[in-house]
Parts: sequence; C-alpha cells; structure tokens
Amino acid sequence: MIQVVYDALSASNPSWILLLVPFLVLGLALKAFRKPQLKLSAEKQRIEPEIEPLVDFDFRKVAPIKYQPYKTQGHVTMGIQKRVRSEWIRMDRSYLDRINERLPLIREKPEFTIGTGEKVNPAIEELYEEIMIKYLPVRFPTMFKARGKTVKNLATGTTYPLTTVGLTHAQMLAYMGENVEEDFYFMCPDHDGQYRLQGYIACFPGGFLSPARVGESVREIHKPVPGYERKLGLSVDRYFGRMIPGDFIGRMNWSLQVDGADLFRTDGNNYYPGTEQVVEEYKEDPSLDECYLRVEHQTLTKLPRTSAVIFTVRSYMTPLHQVKAEGDGKALAAAIESMPEGLGHYKMRQYWGKKVLPWLTEDI
Repeated sequence: MIQVVYDALSASNPSWILLLVPFLVLGLALKAFRKPQLKLSAEKQRIEPEIEPLVDFDFRKVAPIKYQPYKTQGHVTMGIQKRVRSEWIRMDRSYLDRINERLPLIREKPEFTIGTGEKVNPAIEELYEEIMIKYLPVRFPTMFKARGKTVKNLATGTTYPLTTVGLTHAQMLAYMGENVEEDFYFMCPDHDGQYRLQGYIACFPGGFLSPARVGESVREIHKPVPGYERKLGLSVDRYFGRMIPGDFIGRMNWSLQVDGADLFRTDGNNYYPGTEQVVEEYKEDPSLDECYLRVEHQTLTKLPRTSAVIFTVRSYMTPLHQVKAEGDGKALAAAIESMPEGLGHYKMRQYWGKKVLPWLTEDI
C-alpha cells in the first residue's frame, strides 16, 4: 500500500503515506518561527474548531477544486498548506457518481476496503462521531438532515444512525464510505510510542494493498525507502506525538495512470525494482484515451480522544486529453521530466514516458 519513492525528502509519491515527510518538515518549520509559549493544557488542546455551515449549498452546481500541483509545487517544496476543519470533507457535482463507484467496493470487496480491529476500533468510533454526527449535518445542512435518531442523506435518499450505539465498527466504516468520497487511514499510537496502521476505509487506494500493511509502524512501512532511516528515523513518530488535535495540514499529490480511470488500485501503478513484479506490455504503449492525471487531495489530523492520526485522501481523475486541451500538456511533461531518476522509475516513467511525453509536448 504505502511504498514510497527513493528520496523521501525531495520527491512526491502517489501513496498517502508520503504525507509524513512534508508534514514533518512543516512541523519543524513552524516550531522554528513560533514564539515560546506555555504548554497547552489537555482541555485547551481539545477545543473543537468551528465548522462553517454552507446554508445555500447545492453540490450539483459546484465544480471540483482547481488542482494543478504539477505547476504550483516542486518536487522539493511539496506544496504544504495549513487547512481548516470546515474544508476536511468536500462535495461537488461528481458526488453521486463517486458514491455509486464506492458502494460495490464496500459491499463486494470488504476484505480490501474495510479494516477494523481491537486496537483501532475506539478510533473508528471517534471518527464516526466526528464525521457523521458532528460534521456532515452541520457543514452540509442541505445534504444531511438530522431527524430523530438518524441522519438522512438528501442526495442519495439513504439514512445512517446519529449514534454509534448498536453498530459494529465495520458498519461505522461502511457508513462513512457510503456518504463521503474521502478514504480514511488510521495510524494508532502503540505502547512504545510508535504509530501503526491499524484500520481504514479505503475504496480508492492508489496502487497499494491496505490489509498487507496493517500493524506496521511508520518506520517499517518505509523500510524499502533508501535513506529514510538516516534522514528521518524516529522523527516522524515524535512529530505525530506532538500534533495537537484540531490542527489540519495537507497537500496535493499527483501521478499518471495509463490504463483507465477506475480508482480502486491495489497494484500496478508503481514500480518496485528488485522484486518479481511483472510489468504489462501496455505500459510501454498505452492508449492515450486511457491515460489520466491522478491527483490526491490529502489531509492529516489527530483525533482528541484516542490520539489516532487520520490520513484523509480524496482522489481526482482528469483525462490527459483534457489536460492537453486546456494548454497544460507542456507544463505537465516538464514536471514529469524534472522528477529525480528514482522517483521517475517508481512512477513507471521509463515505460509510458516514451509515448506520453512527446505527445504532451506537441502543439494542439
């Protein structure tokens, strides 16, 4: 699931786990410029930021956010931004299509999309309360209406409980996955202070197998990454421990997907040298009609009660034909060509690049 690229400090990776590096860098930078202050009490650390209601919101009239990370963020800067709680979950005109894409994955492939367990279940319950009870009916009152002990999704016509009582933890994750487009990954603190992947609702993984990584620490997940131990080591876990609930930090990430627009990918999007991975022939000669820019809108926050760190990932797909028609083909090609060699190989540039890059740079 979470293999990352060869240089964690200067590269961008389609897996959500690469969030760790830029978040750490941002945290250290903020600490350097922050004025000395007394340690916040546990009570003040848990003050909930206000959620701004969108009282006249019509998701059918809202275009997806404008995303061109290949133009606005380099491989070194990572494009980190502080975010607010109100922007944790997004809704736009693609909502119903994406929910319909998620439903069969949740119902027919729960072994891949839903991850629960004794260590993560309290965090699952807390996130259900945060998203389904506190957030959605307040942020989107024209879409989610509380009625007695349930909330009705006015867009889909379905309902979900306004309480966790009587629900299994798998049901809680399923309700979340059926009502928002975002995926959620739970990194839970262990007795030794390390954060381990313990659960998820993951309908749109970008080339990784979620169940295979359950129980692994951040350092274990990054073991295949050259230079990770030397450059970061325990620093990421320490940064997680210093995070304050209520803070939201995020970035965008991007890659190319050259074999269709489906978002559920457990493998095939990344290249792992030294393994027995078989690369399909079409990777070297992809149909341009099947080539897409895949962008991930990623957010990191910490839950106040369980201290679990939540990775929130929302995925967008844009046909490369559209990118080129909008005049951005050359900019995208330049960003791909500027990738460090290890990152380029990880993203399979050595295969599809021979065909895609010259085409992107052609005049329309």
